[in-house]
Amino acid sequence: MDFPGLGLVSVSGFERPWLFVLLLVPLGLAVLYVWASIRRRRRLQRFATTEMLPSVAPRRASGWRHVPMAVMLVALALLTVALTGPSRDVKVPRNRAVIMLAIDVSQSMRATDEPPSRLEAAKAAAKRFAQQLTPGVNLGLIGFSGTVNVLVSPTPDHAATIAALDNLRPGDSTAIGEALSSALQSVATVAAVLSSGDAPPPARIVLLSDGKENKPEHPDNSGTPRGAYVAARSAKDQGVPISTIAFGTKEGTVELADQLVPVPVDDSMLKRIAELSGGQSYRASNVDDLNRSYDAVQQQVGYQTIQGPASAGWLRLGVLVATIGMVLALRLNRRLPA
Repeated sequence: MDFPGLGLVSVSGFERPWLFVLLLVPLGLAVLYVWASIRRRRRLQRFATTEMLPSVAPRRASGWRHVPMAVMLVALALLTVALTGPSRDVKVPRNRAVIMLAIDVSQSMRATDEPPSRLEAAKAAAKRFAQQLTPGVNLGLIGFSGTVNVLVSPTPDHAATIAALDNLRPGDSTAIGEALSSALQSVATVAAVLSSGDAPPPARIVLLSDGKENKPEHPDNSGTPRGAYVAARSAKDQGVPISTIAFGTKEGTVELADQLVPVPVDDSMLKRIAELSGGQSYRASNVDDLNRSYDAVQQQVGYQTIQGPASAGWLRLGVLVATIGMVLALRLNRRLPA
């Protein structure tokens, strides 16, 4: 929870959980307070006269006089939680992550079901993704149809990818497996440079297409050209998940040889590729869906979750509650001069 003026009060772990034993202090004080209140009332009932008893020990004493003590005990409990060193999940930008964009430029991407065309809409969304990506991420670009072109090797210079997106041109056939294999090679090359003896950087391939592979005809082909499923399994072995985005609608058409040819989006193969590689699959029928898909990928790769300190919020809340307790004590228990 986020309290105005106090900051975030949340917890996902504790640095010093053994200090929770200090909660016995407010618990003990609560027991002692109840015992003292009961004992005081009994003493008054024992020694006060019948006429004085209603005034010094009324049968129905106001419960408000106990509120300040209860509030102070809550404050002690909150301050104890602050002492235990609570932590919370914090998202911070990654500095060495690698992302390879692989964008289908086959003839079906000329379909105008998403104006001005699937390809132009995909380029615009990819530019937005590159512009919003955290600076430390290494971004690369591949355009593929029947042939594969590595337009930009992974680099933190995202402007290079943005500029290269304008060079994507439609081509014939769809060789998804070869595109994924080239992306894996690019990832391996930059990972060898970035790791320098350390653990390899986290990497992901983002594959955008509108349909099935047709070069080769079978996605399990292990020869040349390489099948999409074979490449996906290789990505899994190398620890590089593939996020697939199926872009387009069932109503897509493209003009070929002066005829309108239906090119409905087919996400079945893309789902399978994501599944085999350990990645996620997304379905985008318009630019807004496409942008949301890219945003999801950015959260997965552009940021990492670490444990950050959360004591400050608990400390502020404890001090605030203690202050309220003291004010209540002054207001409710003050004694006016005779």
